[in-house]
Amino acid sequence: MAVLLITYDLKKPGQSYEDFYEVRNTYAYARLSESSYAVQTDETPKQVYDKLAPHVDKNDRLYVITLSRPYQGWGAKEVNDWLEKRL
Repeated sequence: MAVLLITYDLKKPGQSYEDFYEVRNTYAYARLSESSYAVQTDETPKQVYDKLAPHVDKNDRLYVITLSRPYQGWGAKEVNDWLEKRL
């Protein structure tokens, strides 16, 4: 299984992004920051992107990137443990 980074900026005030969050939350994930999530999936970055993209506007930002070792970072112990176990 791959670990992918989903990172985004949702910029439209008043827009409902509930469908976006619902899709994002279908994956096993660790929250890296406010709008960055590491997700574990058998899907490709394109497949994940294609599921999320219909729920954002053209002025929003969305990237899905494959994560791998080596990596470097600092954060909550549970996030670090999640990454160590899956990468």
